[in-house]
Amino acid sequence: MIDQAPALIVVIPLLAALFITVIGVYKPRLSWILTVLTFVITSIFTIITLKQVVVIGPVYYMFGNWPAPFGIEFVIDHLNALIIAMISIVALLVAIYSKHDVKKELGDKIPHFYSLFTLLVTGLLGITMTGDAFNLYVLLEVSALTSYALLALSKGRAYIATFNYLIMGTIGACFYLLGVGYLLINTGSLNMADIATIINANTYSYAVLAAFLFIMIGMWTKMALFPLHGWLPNVYTYAPTSTSCLLAPLMTKVSVYVMLRMMTSVFNYDYIFNVLQWQQVIVALAVLAILAGSILAFRQDNLKRMLTYLIVAEIGYMVGGAWLGNVNGFTGASYHIIADGFMTLCLFLAIGCIIYKIGDSSLASMKGIFKKMPLTMVGFLIGAFSMIGIPPTCGFFSKWYLLSGAYEAGAWPFFVALLVSSLVNAILFFRIIEVGYFHALPEEEPNHNHPKHKRDEAPLSMIIPLLTTAGLLIGIGIYTADIVTYLIRPFINTFL
Repeated sequence: MIDQAPALIVVIPLLAALFITVIGVYKPRLSWILTVLTFVITSIFTIITLKQVVVIGPVYYMFGNWPAPFGIEFVIDHLNALIIAMISIVALLVAIYSKHDVKKELGDKIPHFYSLFTLLVTGLLGITMTGDAFNLYVLLEVSALTSYALLALSKGRAYIATFNYLIMGTIGACFYLLGVGYLLINTGSLNMADIATIINANTYSYAVLAAFLFIMIGMWTKMALFPLHGWLPNVYTYAPTSTSCLLAPLMTKVSVYVMLRMMTSVFNYDYIFNVLQWQQVIVALAVLAILAGSILAFRQDNLKRMLTYLIVAEIGYMVGGAWLGNVNGFTGASYHIIADGFMTLCLFLAIGCIIYKIGDSSLASMKGIFKKMPLTMVGFLIGAFSMIGIPPTCGFFSKWYLLSGAYEAGAWPFFVALLVSSLVNAILFFRIIEVGYFHALPEEEPNHNHPKHKRDEAPLSMIIPLLTTAGLLIGIGIYTADIVTYLIRPFINTFL
């Protein structure tokens, strides 16, 4: 069964989506149990695969016993083994967390939510593992279509946000598909490794340039790189809480990974950094994304919306690090996919707990929240410290590598932008701490007749995933050296 782990990682949630759809009609309560069980099993297989990659190296899995480049294969190397583990763990934590929240927000749509939930994660896992450029497009659309449906389960402004997301997502997918078409015309192959061998053996043509440009624009649209970010704030703000908790840590980060995969497995270092020499322009765009995201976040009064703009800035971190063209920059970009995934999850889980109890996520509603929900705010604080970059959280170490890469490359605007972003994050989160800790609850204000407010936490099924994620932020930070040494650097050594 271990030999079949790469296929089972995708097949298990795919089949679970079907069972949840059928069984959920008759027993809606079983939907949550089946989803949690699905991702417990999936997480076990991803961890087994991760260990296998560390011990014996990359894993290649052929479907239908058709060898590459004729058949579709999954290629699991050191970096994507780490990312599929992150995806499955995030999905498991959000699945546990969603029990009460989905019942409260979506009511009789529970089976539909969990069916779409598992399909979305299926697509993300497949995107990360596939070694076929067209198969990646298919899986992009699987994840995109299910995310549109998940967002549309909400009401009000979520419909308009979903429509805008659909338009931008379709445009991004079309650009990616055009790029793949140019590669197919030029090489006659869709297997990533085979395409790389063919285009590296020949003189680079305008068709290869067009393919690279279309693929990059497509993925920058999917990941919401500024100024292509317009769809993201409304989507994550107006989506159902559990949907936001799933999409925010995963969707943009998987798109960043696809960019890294295309830069390393299809095109190569020499072509990108010596032939094209676009790195200064792309790093400048990353600087703009970091500063714009930070400034726009500073203007927000709604915490959920503030976090969405911080994601825009974080995308700038990863894109800029990848395009610095050195080991530390690429290490920082790769590591930050994991770090940002978990710290974004932590913050969205905390905000979700607050919304569940008080029905609001505005800054004004945070008065006295530390006294009312101390466990929730412990998780929030650890997520905030990681976003700022305070050791020993993993956010500190990813920024350290990015800053080191910027220093080595002489990319001083990027270096300064990282420091400015961290400073803005500190101001934003300490403003929340000030309101939440030092401002009194309304019922504790002078001349108020109501009794003193007691602690009122969200259910344990929401608190446990939050505190677990907070613990992971510290744990990942403590084991940074091992993650970099055994998982990230072996991947980087294959192309740098």
